[in-house]
Amino acid sequence: MPRMTMIEAIRDAMDVAMGRDDNVVVFGEDAGYFGGVFRCTQGLQQKYGSSRCFDTPINESGIIAAAIGMASYGLRPCVEIQFADYMYPAYDQIVSEAARIRYRSNGEFTCPIVIRMPTGGGIFGGQTHSQSPEALFTHVSGLKTVVPSNPYDAKGLLIAAIDDPDPVIFLEPKRLYNGPFNGHHDRPVTPWSKHELGEVPQGTFKVPLGSAAVRREGSDVTILAYGTMVYVAEAAADEAAVEADVIDLRTLLPLDLDTIVTSVRKTGRCVIVHEATLTSGFGAELAALVQEHCFYHLEAPAIRVAGWDTPYPHAQEWDYFPGPARVSHAIREVMEA
Repeated sequence: MPRMTMIEAIRDAMDVAMGRDDNVVVFGEDAGYFGGVFRCTQGLQQKYGSSRCFDTPINESGIIAAAIGMASYGLRPCVEIQFADYMYPAYDQIVSEAARIRYRSNGEFTCPIVIRMPTGGGIFGGQTHSQSPEALFTHVSGLKTVVPSNPYDAKGLLIAAIDDPDPVIFLEPKRLYNGPFNGHHDRPVTPWSKHELGEVPQGTFKVPLGSAAVRREGSDVTILAYGTMVYVAEAAADEAAVEADVIDLRTLLPLDLDTIVTSVRKTGRCVIVHEATLTSGFGAELAALVQEHCFYHLEAPAIRVAGWDTPYPHAQEWDYFPGPARVSHAIREVMEA
């Protein structure tokens, strides 16, 4: 099997989907001729033509509105919002239209769209290119929210999302685009070499939406993470010298609650890690679920490690992120409770 970066795996997923189904269309700002700002759609217009992969104006609301109309009439749009930070003008279309079509039409219409968005920081993009808005989507009934952490999952989850009959928010961590970073460092490092990347199968395969992955098994503590933070969680477990269950959620909604509950009931301790701000972040939902389902098994309160409750601090972004030092401190805290 070939080895790919996440960019290559995402591109391959769209290529596979477009090749097997003429109803799949790809578009967004610079997504056509230029191949996207991160080159995720590079070559698709040349292969499938400008009617199936094309550029749009700088109008996020228009991009999503067009996708919703196309989906209602039988197409399967896979659209790119250039950065997750840019989706706010389109939020009303996503929440008020895409998420509700199935319910408003009593099942007569569905909205099979995928909205791809690069998310998170670590590329020195500043305040308007680095946000992690996943909690704004997980709060909305009718949407599914996906955050892959590696090329294998990125391809399998994206194909599953394109095939899904309902709208899927597909958040792509920018720090992982060109290979997983070494989570032991709190500053940028050279990505792992390609032979250390996971192999990605050719052709069609799916990673089911709503299925978490246990990246590391242990009996001391459960660490819940997704996207870039999976690697930070693994590094923190090493630093704290504990045997941890590191769970990569992969899909935030639908959430694989069974895997979470099984792990926390086994370990009795839970640390939750995400890059977004702490207050009202998705970690709060995870902590509530752990308390509801695992209360009598807990040896310590679940602890969240997250970004600061501030606007995104460009000059201090590597302190803003949860790094191994902050996460390992939380691990030690729950272990000593």
